[in-house]
Amino acid sequence: MDNTQYVSLSRQLVLQKELDVVANNIANADTAGFKVESVMVGTDAQTPKSAPGARPILFVYDNGLARDFSQGALKATGGTYDMGLRGDGFFQVQSAGGTRYTRDGRFTLNAQGQIVTAAGDPVLGDGGSPITIDPNKGPAVIGADGTVTQGAQIAGKIGVVRFASLTALQKDGGGYYQNVSNTGSQPAPDTKIEQGMVESSNVNSITQISRLIEVSRAYEQISNMMTQTGSIEDESIQRLGKVN
Repeated sequence: MDNTQYVSLSRQLVLQKELDVVANNIANADTAGFKVESVMVGTDAQTPKSAPGARPILFVYDNGLARDFSQGALKATGGTYDMGLRGDGFFQVQSAGGTRYTRDGRFTLNAQGQIVTAAGDPVLGDGGSPITIDPNKGPAVIGADGTVTQGAQIAGKIGVVRFASLTALQKDGGGYYQNVSNTGSQPAPDTKIEQGMVESSNVNSITQISRLIEVSRAYEQISNMMTQTGSIEDESIQRLGKVN
């Protein structure tokens, strides 16, 4: 396999990854709190060892995922404990693996009266503890600052935090993110909570479908080019054999 084939193969591997990412974006277009992702492409210049003074060859590689955390549209659900965030903050959740962060505000009450996620994990208050609702004290009202009240009594306050850099967050499944950095989170007082609302995915389906077609065509073009290059090489070898 010559250098042309190697370079083409490196590009094809990145396109395959991008196909998977774009398909995942489309599949999550209706997933609450989902953030659209894209592949970051890097290049690696390598000089053939057999020709030290030759021009470097640029290979392509997958340099990880970029995630767009821009605001998704808020959709009314009417659910008492559904909450949509308006701003750059995150809800704090106590999962089996530790504290996690999410933008998916589809919350309910469990049998103990705790506000929990769709997975049943408690949503944490600003003090780091779950918030418990007493059904005998009337309906809960959740203010824009996260304060949960029942009548004249305060049941707690939803903890909403932000990060100095969103690169601190790593996807952890189920709409959760894990803080993988050495820096902690900070309160996000200017992020507002909308009760009875849920943040939609920020995926633009039309844009993603167009991108899927574009990447598919690029993948096919490279496949055809590799096939043609291989055929030319085979034909050249056969002709040389006949001459000899």
